[in-house]
Order: sequence, then structure tokens, then C-alpha cells
Amino acid sequence: MNIKSYIPNAFTMANLFCGMLGVFFAATGHLDYAAYAVVAGVFFDFFDGFFARMFKVEGELGLQLDSLADVVTSGVVPGMVMFQMLHKLENWNTGERWVEAGMSWDSVSLLPFLGFAITLASAFRLAKFNIDTRQTTSFIGLPTPANALLILSLPLIVQFQDYAIAETLITNTWFLLALTALSCYMLNAEIPLFALKFKSWGLAENKIRYGFLLLAIILLFWLTFAAIPVIIVLYVLLSLISRA
Repeated sequence: MNIKSYIPNAFTMANLFCGMLGVFFAATGHLDYAAYAVVAGVFFDFFDGFFARMFKVEGELGLQLDSLADVVTSGVVPGMVMFQMLHKLENWNTGERWVEAGMSWDSVSLLPFLGFAITLASAFRLAKFNIDTRQTTSFIGLPTPANALLILSLPLIVQFQDYAIAETLITNTWFLLALTALSCYMLNAEIPLFALKFKSWGLAENKIRYGFLLLAIILLFWLTFAAIPVIIVLYVLLSLISRA
């Protein structure tokens, strides 16, 4: 029995468990805890592939299991969070914050359900990724974990940071609907993006990855949660520049 072959799948299952926690927290209105669960899931998602490549145990089972876990962590959770944000905007003018506004099904309009378009687009993107031979060393379209982090950062910015402009945008229904549409497009757009997959640790062949990670760390220390949308935009721009 090769114990090493079970390690990547254990990390994938941990990712799935974090996704289940994220679903629970999002459904009960604890959007901050849902975000933390997704961050933990993305951490496990990165290292399942890392260890699979390190131990040379990549296989079809791991690929399928990884996508199933990502559908939950990076698809269902951000869709539920967008639903909650769109719903809770109905309570915003009464003075209730998102962490205080509860769910009342008799007051839910149809509009918040558009947030689940993110879940549908994420599932389609993951299914397409599994059969797309062009995405072995890079991505085409925004990866679902990156998109999930973008969506999950929004309630954290409103709840924990004092940026008036950001709060005005994030608490605008039309902005959230436009972001939902953009999210669905970027997930499945024919845009080549680099992957954070290190086959070696050399500087020359990984300069864009090291540069991106350094800038991301600086932005996180400087802007904290507000850095996440900036980092996602930076990721797309650096990918486009590197391909030019």
C-alpha cells in the first residue's frame, strides 16, 4: 500500500469539508465565517495538487474528486453568499447590517436567486476544465477558487473595513448583479491565465509567480480584505501582460 497516494485525496476531502462548513455558515447568515471556511478550503485545494505532483500520484480519481470538492467550496458557497448579500440589501435601509439581518423566506424576492448563477457558471467551468487538455499547466478563464475569494471578500470589506467608496459599491444591488454577470463570464472566458503550479523553484522560470505572490503579500498587509479584489485584478492583468 502506497500511503503517499492517499495524502493528496486527504487534502481534497479537507477542502470538501471546509466547503460544507461554508455552506452552513452562508445559509445561516454568517458570511464572515463562510469566507474563512472557503479560505481554508482554498488552502487545502492548493496543497492537494502540490502533493500529488510531488509524490507523482496524479490520477483520474484525484482530478474528479478535486472538481467535486471545488463545486461545493468554490461554487455553492459563493453563490449562496451572493444570494445572501442581494437579499440582505433589502434590510440595509432599515439600519440592519449584514451580520444582523436575518433570513425571512416570506420576504425573499426572486432577484437574490440570480446570485446562484455563480454556482452554475462554476460547475460548468470545472466540468470543462476536466476535459480541456489545454489547461494542464495554465488556466483558461478565471479559476473557481480565485472567483470564490473575490465574492467572499465583499462582506468582509463591509463588515470589518471603513472604506466608504467600497461600501457604497458593495451595498448597491446593480453593482452586485453586474459583478455576478462578470464573474460568470470570467469563469468561462477564453482568457489564458498563469497557474501557481511550481514544477521547480528556479527564479527564471517562475518570475511571474514569485512577483505576483510578493505583490499579493504586500497588498494583503496594506489593505487586508480590500486587497483581495485588487489581487484578482492584478492576477488577470499580469497574465495578459505575460502573454503579450
